[in-house]
Amino acid sequence: MRLFFIICLSLITYSVFGQVKLLSLDELEKRVANGKDTTYVVNFWATWCSPCVAELPHFEKLQLANLKKPVKVLLVSLDFKSKLQKAVIPFVKEKKLQSEVFLLNEPDQQAYIERIDRKWSGAIPATLFIKRDKRQFFEREFTSDELNTAWLNFNK
Repeated sequence: MRLFFIICLSLITYSVFGQVKLLSLDELEKRVANGKDTTYVVNFWATWCSPCVAELPHFEKLQLANLKKPVKVLLVSLDFKSKLQKAVIPFVKEKKLQSEVFLLNEPDQQAYIERIDRKWSGAIPATLFIKRDKRQFFEREFTSDELNTAWLNFNK
């Protein structure tokens, strides 16, 4: 019985900390459109990007601090799709990320960059705040205080 409990607990932990889904921009846009009063904080990052990895805890903190508010942090990895099993999922498990994590499933990098924000050079980390028709894009790394300030200003 004890072994059964340990196996179940490890499977639950894996599903919470190791789940990474493929996501197209069409799916992202549909998801955001369905959350009418929700502010989405969409962070674009990669496992190989040191500034990206450094700021991930700030996004986790923002999500946890606002659990009872209509805010949703979506962490969108720009790692290659071939890296999903060997790099992204192990990274998410190791860092125990609790926000929703996706791997962007788009074949044309230039096309998705322009769709996300026409001024985006493609550099990461990058963050997009979305609420209904309101959008604000940041092509930079955030400290925890800077992220909180940006989120509060966006929601004024």
